[in-house]
Amino acid sequence: MTFYFAYLIFIVLVSLILKKKGLFLNYSGDNHQSFSNVGNIPLSGGIFLIFPIIYLYSNDLILVTFLSTIFLLGFFSDRKILVSPQKRFLFQVISILLFVIIADLKILTSRIELIDIMLSNQVFAYLFSTFCLLILINGSNFIDGLNGLLISYSLIVIYTLGNLELITDQIISNQNFYLILWLMLLVLFLNIFNILMIGDGGAYLLGFLLGFVIITSHENNPNISPYFYISIIWYPCFENLFSILRKLNKKFSPLNPDNKHLHQLVFFFVKEKINLSTILSNNLSSAILIFFNFSIIYISSLNPSSTMYQVKLIFCSIIFYITGYFMLNKFYKLNFNFKK
Repeated sequence: MTFYFAYLIFIVLVSLILKKKGLFLNYSGDNHQSFSNVGNIPLSGGIFLIFPIIYLYSNDLILVTFLSTIFLLGFFSDRKILVSPQKRFLFQVISILLFVIIADLKILTSRIELIDIMLSNQVFAYLFSTFCLLILINGSNFIDGLNGLLISYSLIVIYTLGNLELITDQIISNQNFYLILWLMLLVLFLNIFNILMIGDGGAYLLGFLLGFVIITSHENNPNISPYFYISIIWYPCFENLFSILRKLNKKFSPLNPDNKHLHQLVFFFVKEKINLSTILSNNLSSAILIFFNFSIIYISSLNPSSTMYQVKLIFCSIIFYITGYFMLNKFYKLNFNFKK
């Protein structure tokens, strides 16, 4: 416990110094950034996550190498060194495909005969795993627009898998499991109080780590329905896919950011209806979405082996998402146009 208290003080002091020196600050004036936070907060959360995680996985050189690579892609994005979303995506594809091949990371079954036949082909299996990781990583980055939303979601997923004993020592040792949870809680606490943000680097890192944990857990637990794993990460994945379709429909590049994600519409609704300060509206909106997703993950954990149960849950979650999205978007358009 002494270590965590010391590390907490260290993170706070470094974040305050970074803010005072004007280093690694988040706000560059982009429209999507000003939606829910106009303060200049250090994008240091990912830095404080990556080094302890590298230490905890120091005996797995392959994983450490690619965790670091994915983090650096996000870090360079935060630093405006790698500005082009097209180049970032290309580097993501290359890095993740290499990792999947070297680590032999494969989704073994979908419990759909035709897809399982395709998954038996090694090339298709590698490409499919790469696709899934890309969706999760970028979906994680998409939902990281409110304080604590992504890191809380990641905490719930990892805790749920650990509680169901679906994380073996091969994935995370028992001791490291609790170390990672406490580390994420520290960063979550500081994120909620606007002391730091995790940035693209932290979002890519968490998405990649979650993907690795989930696919490896799937490989080690064939009795668990693959749709259970979809249920517990459906939100960032569906947010990504829905965003791509939404932007293509509007003839807008799927790789460019906007302010029409679900969490941003929830924030606008809360801000307009309750009239709280920006940071309180931010945190309350995040809490609403976390509660919603915690409920889904908890329900999914009640029967993780049943495919039909999980498919019904995923279907209900998507219907609820789409209904809520269009209602909130209608509210946004009416109020935004009125203000204009």
